[in-house]
Amino acid sequence: MTRSSDNNMGNVSAEVNQMDVDFGKNFKVLRPNDQIRELQTILRDKSTSRSDFKFYADRLIRLVIEESLNQLPYSDCSVVTPTGAIYDGLKYRSGNCGVSIVRSGEAMETGLRECCRSIRIGKILVESDPESHEAKVVYARFPEDISKRQVLLMYPIMSTGNTVVQAVNVLKEHGVPEQSIILSNLFCTPVAAQMVIQHFPDLKILTSELHSTAPNHFGQKYFGTD
Repeated sequence: MTRSSDNNMGNVSAEVNQMDVDFGKNFKVLRPNDQIRELQTILRDKSTSRSDFKFYADRLIRLVIEESLNQLPYSDCSVVTPTGAIYDGLKYRSGNCGVSIVRSGEAMETGLRECCRSIRIGKILVESDPESHEAKVVYARFPEDISKRQVLLMYPIMSTGNTVVQAVNVLKEHGVPEQSIILSNLFCTPVAAQMVIQHFPDLKILTSELHSTAPNHFGQKYFGTD
C-alpha cells in the first residue's frame, strides 16, 4: 500500500518529537514528502550501486540547495517584459558564495553551480587527530571579501557536529558573522544539531532529515572510495 505524504509527515514528526528536541527558528528541515523519503531510503540502502547512489544523492542535494537559496536575502526589483509591461519581482542581493567542507562537502558544489553558475566557492579541510580525535582545520581558501558575503556552508553528513564547529570558527575568524552563514546539510543527528546550535545560535541550518543515525558512508560511496 502506498503511504500518503500526510502519513509520511506524521511519521517523521513523531520521530523528531520522540527525541524531545527544539532547535529553534534557525534550524529547518525540508518539508517531508514521499519523494524525499524515497531518496533518503535509496541513499541508506547498502545494496544501492555507486552510480545509482550518486544519481539520487545529486537529486537530494539539488533540493537542499534550492531551499538553502530561499534563505538568502532578496531585494525588490522591477523589469520590463517583452510586451513592454512592468513586472515587480525579486533578485538576490549581491555578495553570495559557497564554502564546501572537504571532501564530502564537495559533492554539493555541482548542485550549487547548477543553480548559481557564476558563484564563487571556497574550501575548508578539517581532519581529526588520530590520537585525540579532535577536529582541526588544516586548510582554508576563501574569496578575499568573504566577510562581506552571505555564505552557503556545504556539508552533507553531520553525526557529531565537531567538523562544522571548526569550519564555522574559521569563517568567523575571517570576519563572517554567524547570521550570514547558512549550513546546507543532507542528514543530521540531534546530537550534531545541538552541538552546532549551542556554539552558534545565530547560524541557519537547513537539512533534509533529523535522525539518530546518519549514513556516514556517504562520502566514500559518492566518490567511489568505499
